[in-house]
Parts: sequence; C-alpha cells; structure tokens
Amino acid sequence: MTQLVLAPMEGLVDWRVRQLLSAVGGFDHCVTEFIRVSQTLFPAHVFHRYCPELHQGCKTASGQPVLVQLMGHDPVLLGENAAFAVALGAPGIDINFGCPSKTVNKREAGASLLKCPENLYHIVKAVRAAVPAHIPVSAKIRLGYADKELFLENARAVEDGGAQHLTVHARTKLEGYKSPAHWEYLARIREAISIPMTANGEIWTVEDYMRCRDISGCTSFMLGRGAIACPDLAARIKAFEAGKEPIKQSWADVLSLLLAYIDLLAQDGTTENHQAGRIKQWVALMRKGHAPAAQCFDDIKRIRDIHDLRAKLSEDREKPENQQQEKRIAA
Repeated sequence: MTQLVLAPMEGLVDWRVRQLLSAVGGFDHCVTEFIRVSQTLFPAHVFHRYCPELHQGCKTASGQPVLVQLMGHDPVLLGENAAFAVALGAPGIDINFGCPSKTVNKREAGASLLKCPENLYHIVKAVRAAVPAHIPVSAKIRLGYADKELFLENARAVEDGGAQHLTVHARTKLEGYKSPAHWEYLARIREAISIPMTANGEIWTVEDYMRCRDISGCTSFMLGRGAIACPDLAARIKAFEAGKEPIKQSWADVLSLLLAYIDLLAQDGTTENHQAGRIKQWVALMRKGHAPAAQCFDDIKRIRDIHDLRAKLSEDREKPENQQQEKRIAA
C-alpha cells in the first residue's frame, strides 16, 4: 500500500500548513520542520512551538501522526533532546541529514554530515539508544554533499546505527532543488539496505509519482514542494492508486484553503505583515501547479494590507472560471 508523507520544509510547512494539507487528504503522516540542536537541551515550549500537535496526541486535527525532526552534529545532545521530545509525546524521531542551507552546513549540520558516513552512524546510534525501543527512529539524507560517491555508505550507516526507516532526497546538497531528481539511485539504495525507504524529490504530479515509483521501486513517497504547488496532490495519488479518477481541485478550492490559512495565522497572533508574506509565498509556489496562480501572484504581490489581500482572494474565489476542476492525471 502506498504511503505518503508531508515533507518538513523550513519556513513553510508549519503546523497550520500541516493541518490544512492533511485535511485535504492522502497523507499518512507528517514531519515537523527541523529543530536545530546545537548547545542545549531545549525546554518544552520549544518543542511545542515547532510541534503544537504534541498537545493533541501529536496528531494533526484530522488524525495524521506527526514525527519530530531534529538536526545537529552532537550525538549526545541529539539523544537527550530526542528523549525529551518522546517524553512530551512524540511518536517518532526523524533526524535531518539533508538540509542544504549554507548557514546550517557551515555549522556542521544537515547535509554537511554526509561527507563522513561515520557521522550518521554515531548520531543515529545515540538517538536510537536514547529513546524507548518502541519509538521509531528515522533519518533523511541526500545522495551526497558535492557528489554521489558515498550514497550507499551513508544509507548503510543510517541502517547500521539502528534507524527503522530511511528517506532519501534524490539529489546532492550542491544540486539543491535543481531538476532532475536522480530516482535511479533510490533503486540501488533500496536494494542495498533492509529497512523501509521513502523516495523524495521532484514529485509534482500524479505522473511524476508513477515514474518515481516505477524507477525507484519504492512504495513510500515524501511530497514537498509538489504538495505546496498542488495541495490535493496526495489525495489524487491515493485516488489513482484506488482506481478512481484523480480530479484536480479547482482554483476556487485552493483559494478557500488560502483564506483558511489566513484565519489560522490570525488566530495564532501573527502580525498582518507576516500573514500577507506567507500567503504570497504560497501563491508564488503554486504557479507550478495551478495556471491561475501566476495572475493571482501578480495581483497580490504589492498588497500589504491583509484585509485587502483577503478581499482579493475572496473575490477571485467567486469567479465562475475558477470553479472548474481538471479531470486529467497531470497537475
């Protein structure tokens, strides 16, 4: 059975986006944005800020489990923070070895650790030892840092450290998010390890999912930017797998989602400037998945007042041409 995971994207997929996208359907679980562990054992409020779902059984409002993701280079400190996250209710711990951020990598974290497989082994081993045996530990890696020379060694190091699951973004750190994703490497990793594996990278449409599935041989997939560009992508993949027609959301449906996001941001006490910025960020990313998003972004990019922005989105939602759904597989 196909498993779909909502990716942890820093500065984008917060608890509100997790709530909205998981409610659309298709996702089996989510992962938080990384919590950067560098010098201390964090107090509870830090974990609750990144993962307020801890207050509700660590599940989204629609019931999908949320794993807590940690990132850092100190095995002992990561283990201590992992243990505390579990004590607060985290159902699983994910370790980030894939972040390509220059700031993160200068501080010996994220993808920079892929230069030495032993780094991965010692960190995973420490986290595995620090949390109860029934709590799953997973890790996310890329195919390498500057090249793919160590892609199998890194995957094996994660398994040897005791992880129960591995997610692989099918590009190196230096490749960033440039096309293509190298799904063929995922097949080689899957054959080299015995733990379950999730494929990640360049899945924008149902057709992309099909190609990734066929090339990688995976049955679990992490959706990142594709799920932001098309909020119903996971639901359409699941519909396709169930033999149903994967009908794409109308632009009006998407606008309703954006309006709901404004409401969630406002309820949480964020500034109006922050609310407007997040909406513009999301619409900009939607240009790859929905044709009307390009015009929408041009219309709203200079709007600063959140009330004016809300009014514009509400006006567009009512237009007849934005009510139409697409009955084809591709986004």
